[in-house]
Amino acid sequence: MTRRIRARTLRLAGRLAAMLIGALAAGAAIAAPAPKRLVLIDDDVIGLNGVPALLLQAPDVQVLGITTTSGSVWRDTATAYALRTLEIMRRSDVPVVPGAVLPLLNSQEATKRWEGLYGRLVFKGPWTDYWPEGTLQSHPGKAAPEEVPPLPIGNPVTRPSGEIAAAFLVRMVRAHPHEITLFATGPMTNIAIAQSLDPSFAANVKELVYMGGSLLPQRMLSSPSAGQFAREFVNSPRREFNIRWDPEAARIMAHAPWPKVTMVPVDPSTATEWTRAYLDSLGDGTPLTAMFRKGLEPGFPMWDEIAAMVWLMPQIVTASETLYIDFETSQTAGYGDTLSWTAAYRPHAGEQAQTVIRAIDREKMEAAMRALYRRPLP
Repeated sequence: MTRRIRARTLRLAGRLAAMLIGALAAGAAIAAPAPKRLVLIDDDVIGLNGVPALLLQAPDVQVLGITTTSGSVWRDTATAYALRTLEIMRRSDVPVVPGAVLPLLNSQEATKRWEGLYGRLVFKGPWTDYWPEGTLQSHPGKAAPEEVPPLPIGNPVTRPSGEIAAAFLVRMVRAHPHEITLFATGPMTNIAIAQSLDPSFAANVKELVYMGGSLLPQRMLSSPSAGQFAREFVNSPRREFNIRWDPEAARIMAHAPWPKVTMVPVDPSTATEWTRAYLDSLGDGTPLTAMFRKGLEPGFPMWDEIAAMVWLMPQIVTASETLYIDFETSQTAGYGDTLSWTAAYRPHAGEQAQTVIRAIDREKMEAAMRALYRRPLP
C-alpha cells in the first residue's frame, strides 16, 4: 500500500512538474518581445529632421548604423550632423560611417557646362553658387568638402567610424541576409558602390526604401514657401536633386535586383510643410522636441520624413502604383531625369518594378510623427 501511494505520488509530481514547465514555457513565449526590425540609413544628413530621428524613436526598430554621403551638404558636414543628432538623442551607440564625397561621374565643372547649354539648376547642393530671386533658401554652397561650418544644433564631440560606408553596408547585409531594410534618402553613391563591390548586396537586402525621383509634382499648399518649392517642377517635372547629383549611381540602384523597392518621389512632399504651428505643437518635453522648436526652419517640405513614415505606418498612403523606374544618364537636357513605365510599355532594359508613393494623408502622418518625437529618450 505504501509503495502504491509513493508511486502514485511520484506520478502526480511528475505530471505537475511537466505542467509547470509547459506553463512557464508558454508564458515565456508570450512575454518574449517581438524581434526588432533591422534598418540601415544612408543619408546626406542635415539638421535633426529626416529619417534618423523618426527611426531611432520607433520602439520596434533597431538602427544598425548611419552611412553618410555628399548631397545637400558635403559628406563631412552630413557626418557631423549625424553624430550630433545621435548625441542629442542619447544614441551614440549607433555607428556613423562616412561614405562618398563626390558622385561617380558628375562634377561641378560638368554641371556648369550643362547649365551653359540647358539653363540653371535650382539647387546644386554644395556646388550652389546662385539663387533665383525670392527663393526660400539663403545659404550658398561650400567650395571645400572638408570645411565643416558650425552646426546650428551644436557641434559633435563623438567621432565617426573609420570604416568606409560601402564596405560597412556590405558587411552588415552579409551578417543579416534578407533581414535589413535599407533607407536611402540622399544621392545613391554609397548604394551603387556597395552593389559594385558585392553583386549579391541588393538581393540580400530585405527591402529598399528611397526618397528620390520626380514624376509630376503639383503645388498643393497655398503658403509662399510651398510655391517656391513647387515652382522648380513647373518646367522640369522629372528632375529631382537626389538623383540629379549622381544620376549614374541612381541608375545602378534602379537596375539592382532588390527583392522589394518603395520609391518616394518628390510628388507627395508638395502637400507637406514644416510649419511653426506644427513645430510648436511638439512642445519642449525632451531635448529632441526642444531642439526641433528652436533649430528647425519652417517652410521646408517633409521630404525624407515621408519615406520613414510610409514604412513605419503604411496606412498614411492614399495613392500608390507599381511602375518600372530608371534614370536618364545621357548627359543631354534630361540628364538625371526620372523615367517610368507601366509593365506594358517598359523597354526591358534592366529596369525593375517599384512601388511608387503618389500621395499621403498629411494629418495622419503628422500625428504619428508627433507621437514618435515626443517619446522619452533613452
